[in-house]
This record gives sequence, C-alpha cells and structure tokens, in this order.
Amino acid sequence: MNIILVSGKLAKGKTVALSHTQVMTLGMALLAFPLLLAMAFTYLLLFHAADIPHPYLQSLVLSAQRTEAAKSQVYLRENLSAMAVKLGQMQAQVLRLDSLGERLATLTGMGKQEFNFDKKPGQGGAESSLPARDMTLSEFGHQLDDLMKKLDDRSDQLGLMESVLVQQQAKKVAMPSARPVSVGWYSSNFGYRIDPFTGQKAFHEGVDFVADSGTAIHAAGGGIVVYADTYAGYGNMIEIDHGNGLISRYAHASKVLAKVGDVVMKGQKIGEVGTTGRSTGPHLHFEVRLRGAPQNPEHYLQQS
Repeated sequence: MNIILVSGKLAKGKTVALSHTQVMTLGMALLAFPLLLAMAFTYLLLFHAADIPHPYLQSLVLSAQRTEAAKSQVYLRENLSAMAVKLGQMQAQVLRLDSLGERLATLTGMGKQEFNFDKKPGQGGAESSLPARDMTLSEFGHQLDDLMKKLDDRSDQLGLMESVLVQQQAKKVAMPSARPVSVGWYSSNFGYRIDPFTGQKAFHEGVDFVADSGTAIHAAGGGIVVYADTYAGYGNMIEIDHGNGLISRYAHASKVLAKVGDVVMKGQKIGEVGTTGRSTGPHLHFEVRLRGAPQNPEHYLQQS
C-alpha cells in the first residue's frame, strides 16, 4: 500500500510505502483502540467513579450500591429467618431435655443438687495462642445443624432411658415384696412340714403369718384382683395377678374387701385376717406362684 502525503509546505508530494504486515498491524491497532478505551472507561466507572465529582456517575454508583445492599439484606433476612426457626426448635428441644432430665433424676432418686437443670454449666480456660477469627454465616449454619442433630439424638436416648426406668419402676411396684400383715410371726414356713391335721409330712406351698382376727391384710404388690371368694381348703381367698405370670394368694380371711377386676396398689387393704377354711386358728396363709408353680414367698419379701 502506498500513501501519498500532499502539503503546501512541500515542494512535491511524499510517498510512504506500507507492506502487507504493516497494514494489518495498523488495522488491528485501530480496532483495539476503541476496545482499550472502553475498558479504561469501565475501570474508571467501577473503581474510581465515586471519586469523580460527576452527578451522573455518582448516581450510577449509588444505584449499584443500593442494589447490592438490598440483595445482601434479602440474603441475610432469609438466612436469619431460617436460623431463627432452627433456634426455636433447639430451644424447644432443650426444654424437653430439661423436663426429661428432671423426671429421670426423680426416677433414679437423684436430687437437684446433683443435676441442676436451671443453672448454666461452668466453662472456661486459658486464652488460646492461636489467632481468633470471626465465624462465617455458613459455618454458623453448619454448627446449628450439627447441634440440632445432637439434641435430637440425646432426646431419643433419654426418652428410651425413661421408658426403661418407668418399666422397672412398674415392675418394682407390681412385685409382691411388701409384708401382707404389719404384725405377726411365721407359724409355718415354705416347704415340707408336719401337716397339723394329718400328722404326715406334707409340702406347704406358702408361709403362715399368725395374727389376730380382724388384722388388716395388705396387697404385697400392685396388680389386678382375679379371685375374691371361697376356695376349697383356703376358705375366703383373694388372688392378685401382678403380671408376667406372677400371682399372690391371701387365704383364711374373715372378710374380703377386694372384688374381682379391682386394680390394687402395693400396701392397699384388701381384707382381714380370719380362720376360715382348713385352719387351726387365726392366721394369714400367703402364697406366691409363678406360672402356677409355688414359689418361696421369702425370696420376694426379702427384696423389700
């Protein structure tokens, strides 16, 4: 390409010859110049527009800042709302755990001096030598999630423990381990003895408490009355089902106060001592049977 330069100061025109490569370079430079100019303008607009005292540029910067601030506010509100919901759930779980803890302390016989659920646990320690830093919103959310999972897990475990303790308490209440009469002494133990009527060696399936007629008979354990009537050889007899195949019998009563179907508690009065049935004098014949087989009542009474 030849470029001819003509000027009034020149006696004759000058000719500049450009090669193909020089033409291409010049064309690319001309094309790149507007792009570089636009990039420079964008840089100034983004990073230095706030310093340029031009109303239009400052209004653009303020508008962009307001838009970003609004987006940040929306993001924070959404995250804070979600965290507030989790925090409420955690507070409810903590209240449930406190209630469970108090019930478990009562069931196990531990007082509040061992477990004070109204007082915050003490914490402390020397200041760390490592540099401290603020927790990010994402880290805080993860911490809340982990704590929520732990609270759910502990709540389930404590609930299961409470169920086991309640079952144990129920078994303890139902166990016929309380003395059926508050006075008296054994006139016959469990096992073989000389029968007072035949004089022969015979197996005695319970224990006899000597007591005056009219002495109160108490349920040795909680349960349901399944028999309350006259029974051959036993006279007036009361039978209580304590569950799991365990039954207690109270024989020779002068008066029966319980009725079939009654739910009785341990220590509740169910009758009065007498000498009805096959008896030589006022006493209470007390038996414990497991699935129909006679058991030594002493093994149960000693548990109390």
